[in-house]
Amino acid sequence: MDYEKLAELLFPHITKTVEDYEALYPARNLKEGARVTRFAPSPTGYLHIGGLFGALVDVLTAKATGGISYLRIEDTDKKREIEDGVSAVINGFKAFGIEFDEGVTGFGTEKGAYAPYTQSQRVEVYQTVAKELVKKGLAYPCFCTAEELSALREQQEKEGALIWGYFGKWAKCRDLSFEQIEENIKAGKPYVLRFRSDGSEDRRVYFDDIIRGKIEMPENIIDEVLLKSDGIPTYHFAHVCDDHFMRTTHVIRGEEWISSVPKHIALFKACGFKLPKYAHTPQLMKIDEVEGTKRKFSKRKDPEAAVSYFVDQGIPKESLIEYILTLLNSNFEDWRRANPTADAFSFPFNLKKMSPSGCLFDLVKLTDISKNVISKMSAKRIFDDLKAWAKVYDEEFYNLLTKDEEFSVNMLNIDREVPKPRKDIAKWNEVKDYFSYFFNEIYVPDLTLPENISKEDAAAILKEYIKVVDAADDKDTWFGKIKALCEPLGFTPNVKEYKKNPDAFKGHVGDVSTVIRIALTSRKNTPDLHSIIALLGDEEVKARLEKAVKEYE
Repeated sequence: MDYEKLAELLFPHITKTVEDYEALYPARNLKEGARVTRFAPSPTGYLHIGGLFGALVDVLTAKATGGISYLRIEDTDKKREIEDGVSAVINGFKAFGIEFDEGVTGFGTEKGAYAPYTQSQRVEVYQTVAKELVKKGLAYPCFCTAEELSALREQQEKEGALIWGYFGKWAKCRDLSFEQIEENIKAGKPYVLRFRSDGSEDRRVYFDDIIRGKIEMPENIIDEVLLKSDGIPTYHFAHVCDDHFMRTTHVIRGEEWISSVPKHIALFKACGFKLPKYAHTPQLMKIDEVEGTKRKFSKRKDPEAAVSYFVDQGIPKESLIEYILTLLNSNFEDWRRANPTADAFSFPFNLKKMSPSGCLFDLVKLTDISKNVISKMSAKRIFDDLKAWAKVYDEEFYNLLTKDEEFSVNMLNIDREVPKPRKDIAKWNEVKDYFSYFFNEIYVPDLTLPENISKEDAAAILKEYIKVVDAADDKDTWFGKIKALCEPLGFTPNVKEYKKNPDAFKGHVGDVSTVIRIALTSRKNTPDLHSIIALLGDEEVKARLEKAVKEYE
């Protein structure tokens, strides 16, 4: 076979060479040890939580080594692609602060010297490499129809073949002559381009997985499709070409790709490209609430499988990133304690410290981490993020928040910028209910008292407090007035005294303040009551106290 002649027959339009692309995409000028990573999703729908997990690994690996991370869009499967699926991916990353150094930045936009970063725009690259493989006798056209391939599979099953696929004696187009190929092409027969594997069932391949250690697998023997009948590459071939020419040093991807490594190794070697290092990350798992067992996330069953779920709920981006980092490296929480204010992306992430077993995604722990993250934010930062969230998801609350922005910031600042801030809020969609008593438009009074306090005593407490209330009081003065109410009404200002002799009193100073708290907020527990009174102001406070008195009388 004259392979040069065959290459010209199949690719007459390809005039560039592999060397041309080697020059166009030279080795990166990075310091020794710097890692080049890529996240390469298909634009087939929303950004999955597993995608955010994987992208974070790529970005952190590059950052920790002074390297480069880039976003590549693998859109060669047009049947599965959705309209503007790229924006869904990009917006998901933006919402959680994931930034790549290079690659696709939006619909039709990108940055970086190794462009284009969208596979459908790199067809000439793949066909150039494919032409080179044909010249070397390492690729050939296959004219088998779908029906013929289906019949081949049935025959393999009938004969009890251990491996199914297009290889060896089953590869009927592998040894066609040039004349047969030329005749088929002139007849307009569609064809795919296949890899001519030299693999053997008796041989094994070995590779070092950074997360899992040494892995041994059977060598690839399948004549994989490189280019489909429309000239578009398969995933396997495209990623080999792209990872080489974009100078990827570390291919980090989910463990479901481990079985494909032998064919990728074979393709890298056939193309004469240096093999990247591999790291296969564990899958994200969750506990099935019905079965009580671990399982993979399901797009159908689990709303939290989509990153947009966390945006809709109002989980701050820092909270989700912080939580995922606890899954990625077990030493993250110790690092965070030692570096309480450091940017999470400065964490010295290490692939080797990832567990090879599945990571259990726990919404309860995410909630706890989010409460902690929000507790450290300034009131102004919370207001800005909350306002942005409410503008999209809760127009009523947005209008209330922005009616008096200074008031809203002060409200959010109660018990906040102090040594031990409250940790009550985990996501923005909780804030409206949490602070509803500050807004008459949405406040619904509920003056239910604790069992140990009668309506008569509650009315008496409030009547006396109305006489002395002053929203301008400092905290000591305010608390002094509360304590002064106690004894004349049968309560004690001393909690310890009450605990020693509870039968001697109706209650203690805490019960008195609880009555006032319920009258003003309809809650038994709130942030600092003195601050709430100061913010509500005398007129509103007295109006609510008087309404409560009427209710109790």
